[in-house]
This record gives sequence, C-alpha cells and structure tokens, in this order.
Amino acid sequence: MQTFQITPIEDQTLQAALAQQINQKTKPLGALGRLEALAMQLGLIQQTVHPVLQQPTMLVFAGDHGIVAEGVSPYPQAVTAQMVFNFLNGGAAINVFARQHGFELHVVDSGVNAVFSPHPKLIDAKVGMGTASFLHQPAMTAEQCAQAIYRGSQIARDAITQGCNVLALGEMGIGNTSSASCLMSVLCGLPMHQCVGRGTGVSDKGLQHKLAVLTSALQAHHVPASDPLHALAVFGGFEVAMMVGALLAAAEARVILLIDGFIATSALLVAAKLYPQVVDYCVFAHCSDESGHGIMLAHLKAQPLLHLSLRLGEGTGAVLAYPLLQSAVAFLTEMASFESAGVSEQVQ
Repeated sequence: MQTFQITPIEDQTLQAALAQQINQKTKPLGALGRLEALAMQLGLIQQTVHPVLQQPTMLVFAGDHGIVAEGVSPYPQAVTAQMVFNFLNGGAAINVFARQHGFELHVVDSGVNAVFSPHPKLIDAKVGMGTASFLHQPAMTAEQCAQAIYRGSQIARDAITQGCNVLALGEMGIGNTSSASCLMSVLCGLPMHQCVGRGTGVSDKGLQHKLAVLTSALQAHHVPASDPLHALAVFGGFEVAMMVGALLAAAEARVILLIDGFIATSALLVAAKLYPQVVDYCVFAHCSDESGHGIMLAHLKAQPLLHLSLRLGEGTGAVLAYPLLQSAVAFLTEMASFESAGVSEQVQ
C-alpha cells in the first residue's frame, strides 16, 4: 500500500492564540459550548486563526457486496445500481441536502455490479463487479484492496486540487452494513452481537440470520485486530476501501473531514488503525440509529455533533452537520471582541 504523511494538528502556540481569540468574544467564557471546540479544531487543521471553508464536496462511493447472496439484506443487490441512477438524476436525499448546503457532489463507481454510461457527476473507478462473499472467501484480493485505496486517494486529491477544503464521504452498497459490522468486530475486538444491526431494515428473524452468517464468516477467517489491511481485504467493500484512501489523502492535505454514519465510520476505523493521527482531521457529524455506530464512535473517542436517529447513509448526516461548521467559523472570524465592541469583560 502507498504511504501517507499525516501531521498531527497539535500546535501549542496556535492553540493558545485561538483560545485567546475565542475567549475574547462578547460572551461568557465557554458560552458557545461545542462550537468553541469545533472552531478550535478547524483553526488547528488549517493552521490559522482565520479559517475559511471552501467548496465543500461530497463523494458518494458505491459498490456491491457478495455477502448479499447469503440473505443478509432485505433488498436485492440490484438496488445499488438503481440508487446510483437516482443519485445521477438528482433525486436522492443526498442530492437534496447537497443542493441545500452548497456541496459539490460526485458519485464514484467503486465496484457496482452494473455498467453505467458516462455522466458528468459519475467517476468511473471500478475495481470489479462487486466483491466476493466473505462467508466463503476474502471479499477482495490484497491487490484489489490496494488498488481501491489508491483510487480513493487520487479521487480525493483531485477534489482538493479543484479547491475543496471540506470533504464529506457517503456510500451506497446493499450489504455494506454486514461489511462494516465485521470490520468493527475485528478492529474493536468486540463480539459480533454488539456490532450487527438491522441495516436497511431486516426483521427480527432476518437479524438473527444476519448475525449467524457474520459470526460464521468471522470464525472462518481468523483475522487479527493488528492487521487492518487484511481485515479490509477480507471483509470490506470496494467503496469502503476507497473511502479509506480518500480519508488518508485528505488528512495528508490538511483538509477537514466530515464523517457520516456507520459505514463511513468503519472506513475511518481502518484508516485510524493505519494512521491514528487521521482522527485529528475528523468532525463527527452524527450518531446514527444503526446499533453499532455509537459503540464505534466511543471506540474512536469521538463526540458526534448531531443525534437525529438517521440510518440512511449516502453521506446525508455529514451534509446536515455542515451549517455547524459554518457557524463555528463565523463566530470565530466575525463576532466582536470585548475590546472592539466596548463591552466590559467578565470579572475574574
């Protein structure tokens, strides 16, 4: 796999300057709560006391999963391709929210089991026509995994070259909650029953079947937590591997990363096992209703901004959280100080 140079954002001098700027605003100390910590993080990422948000971009990575053949989803695999067409036609929830909040949106064919005609919003990065069923064999080869990570990194770099400094990642892939659950179980060292959820809405009976299939798959492969790349190749999807590459490349470029739900966080989990400092660049948008997401966030020591009971994916939660980043930057750069406003400071 290619290597990345990701610098921790910690800078004591800049942190002190940002803290002074935040504390001198016309408000009681700490009165803007989480927005103050968010403003601090954005300033540290961009290495300035005057951060700017430019050309926010959503990349929706799509791929099919062979594990669907084992009956783990109530939806057929064909829905992945159908939803890609919906994204390209502008009709999905992520399209609506991206338009609302001014996001550039591109759909990445990471490995959908379908062939698409060229489209200005479609990036063809297909590694294969879907992964294999990891109940019986690794989902992808090590070479395919490395290829997907590389392609994801290049797609992120292209977006950054075009002016993006806020990158959000979404996904579409029937069966990908099964992939994410297995990655979570291996990399967090947790039993499968704490990691598996209803995904797109399986019934109680379907959930028990899904749990049994994924437990059998874990037992078949014996992947150690110390080998995140092997875990990704065995249990991941092409879209998950591409998100890993995109996350690492964006952090290397000191770009703000908006982290969406369960699948996107599983990709971050892999990335963070490889390069722990990538988490410094992450703003965790929300905690989804997929049962394992809150546990995964706790493992990453992450505090999500929103709790909206979302479980859609597509990057929807990430885009919905973006106005909070705008507000954090606005108060930091536009709000008056006690001195400039002629307001008396709090008596210590």
